[in-house]
Amino acid sequence: MKWVTRDHVHMDRVACPWLIKRFVDSDAEFAFVPFGTDTPPPEDAIPFALPGAELGPHDDEGSTFRKILRKYEIKDPALDMLAGIIDSGIVHVFSQIDHGYTDVAALEYPEGIGLDAFSQGMMYISASDTANIETAMTIYDALYAFCRAKLLEAERPDIVALPFPQRWDAIREALRAG
Repeated sequence: MKWVTRDHVHMDRVACPWLIKRFVDSDAEFAFVPFGTDTPPPEDAIPFALPGAELGPHDDEGSTFRKILRKYEIKDPALDMLAGIIDSGIVHVFSQIDHGYTDVAALEYPEGIGLDAFSQGMMYISASDTANIETAMTIYDALYAFCRAKLLEAERPDIVALPFPQRWDAIREALRAG
């Protein structure tokens, strides 16, 4: 299936293709309409992060990432945590625009600031939006593993009690086991 969003993909619009490829449609292809125009998306594509789309851009209903989780009934605490990191990154972006600073202590997940920095950097160095998404897949795989590891640590005090690097090895083994 073809999916379509705006060009100049950044944070939520990069996280969503990762989510779609990993949890909704492994054969997904992505197309882009020019940012800031009224160019209609291709009729054979599912629009996301576009105004007026069911899976529209972040608003009072949440990020596009959260909208995809809801629509496709994806239940995964690590993905919920990842959505929180994305939400914090979005808050950071708008805080920078509106105030020139972000109250880091007010963010649920300060990792969102790093995600914003990474996302902007990827947008600047990628030859195209498609290349950006392809390159970022590994980063979102890693961020998902980070979320899974944090949840595992909360559930398994025996792992947290291990000294490093045994702790990292135990987490890696537990994540691979499923």
